[in-house]
Amino acid sequence: MITGEIKSQIDRIWNDFWTGGISNPLTVIEQFTYLIFLKQIDHKQTLIDKEKSDLGSSRKKDIYTEDQKELRWSFFKDKDPEIMYQLFTRPQVHIDNLTAFDFMKTLGADGGKFSEYMKGATFMIATPKLLDKVVQQIDKLPLDKKDTKGDLYEYMLSKIAEAGTNGQFRTPRHIIRMMVELLDPKQDDTICDPSLGTAGFLVAASEFLRENHKDWFLEKDFRNHYNSEMFNGMEIDPSMMRIASMNLQLHGIETPNLMGGSALAESNDKTGKYSVILANPPFKGALDYEEVEKSLLQITKTKKTELLFLSLILRMLKLGGRAAVIVPDGVLFGSSTAHKNLRKELVENQQLQGVISMPSGVFKPYAGVSTAILLFTKTNSGGTDHVWFYDMKADGYSLDDKRNLLISEEVLEQCFTEPSTILEETAGKCDIPNIILDWNAVKNSPLVRGVVEDRGVSGVQTDKRFTDRTQQSFLIPKADIVANDYDLSINRYKETVYEEVHYEKPAALIDDIKSIDAKRHAAILELEKMLGS
Repeated sequence: MITGEIKSQIDRIWNDFWTGGISNPLTVIEQFTYLIFLKQIDHKQTLIDKEKSDLGSSRKKDIYTEDQKELRWSFFKDKDPEIMYQLFTRPQVHIDNLTAFDFMKTLGADGGKFSEYMKGATFMIATPKLLDKVVQQIDKLPLDKKDTKGDLYEYMLSKIAEAGTNGQFRTPRHIIRMMVELLDPKQDDTICDPSLGTAGFLVAASEFLRENHKDWFLEKDFRNHYNSEMFNGMEIDPSMMRIASMNLQLHGIETPNLMGGSALAESNDKTGKYSVILANPPFKGALDYEEVEKSLLQITKTKKTELLFLSLILRMLKLGGRAAVIVPDGVLFGSSTAHKNLRKELVENQQLQGVISMPSGVFKPYAGVSTAILLFTKTNSGGTDHVWFYDMKADGYSLDDKRNLLISEEVLEQCFTEPSTILEETAGKCDIPNIILDWNAVKNSPLVRGVVEDRGVSGVQTDKRFTDRTQQSFLIPKADIVANDYDLSINRYKETVYEEVHYEKPAALIDDIKSIDAKRHAAILELEKMLGS
């Protein structure tokens, strides 16, 4: 967690950009990211210089040459604003016509993953005064502290949601964290997000491993796997790719495997490669068939991106691979042939394990669409027996445009670390602890794993509490889903208990009306007497 003081510093940087004429949240994040990167590579060069001074040499390659020292953060940060601005905007003839900004584009792989995606980047800070203000503010941020720099950047990213624009790039962090908890990444997993955005899912998976499995990092093989193969992502937007790579870098993931371009295009040939996929694919998009990789149309021929991404995820998963995917409600009950085929594929040929129906306010203020999380495993041989449904009614925040936190930050943290201890405190305000506990109870159930002969839920003692369909959490047999044309909407199976309401007989109501009317008439007569009428 970051302190209130650091949050205030970030708020001031944001306000400086805003008052300086940059109001697009993504542009603010991008310019902020460029400056953070310059500060970071200067710090790396400082460490190389120290190593040379102490040991006489360094095995690491210089980032800056001696001639390029004017382009370093440590050089220009204390300069007059006008001189600093010229270093960013005017090519320096004596330094190969480079500017401090253009220098980042020359680094390529030597500058890490972030610098590989600098092509097309534009410097958009318009005045020396704004540049100086922001540089001085960033210089005070604790970017050398591993525990805070990632949270610091995440807080900056959260401003996208507060601004109410470009929200398609940001899934609420607590929802991401819940999905990671449900999939419970293992030591040898390869994790992918095919619609990367700001890399929130990969960052959350990394944090989950560091918080729950610190001992794994003592093993060399795991560290090598973590640093080279574990984290993978695809993103079509170059700006988002830069932001994502910086987010990962600040969270200690220096060399993720990131791929630019559309995940749905022919150029993406990834098949059976990943053991875990976490994603919130774009909703309501449509592509021409010619733009889509042909194998994706084999499961279901469609132009809808939310269906194509599910088809892609099934292709990219290894056998036995697990996925948690956010989908719009239409995927659950859509009546088109494409919708039905996709649901049938999940139920009949793969192992659909869970459907979490989320309230429509989860993505406010920028979208009011109702969504759900699908939990499934790729088997290519079926295995669906019972499917767990959860009717999520509260996520810890108000479901209006303000999205105010309804519980303390400490209690929200406990939803993940100690869910069983705060059920009473979160009742009616946050269903996350219930979801985690119920999933842990059902995911290894013979019924959900599809390994029992008895198809009746009551046949397994541990699952008896999931038979009541009037509750938020219950299991549904595959046969019921098939009988309902593979409809996965929770309202199809949830039962509502209506309380019997008794009304007075019409004659009694008429007598009451007559009595009230008589009193009204008497009151009018009394008023007329008082007025001397």
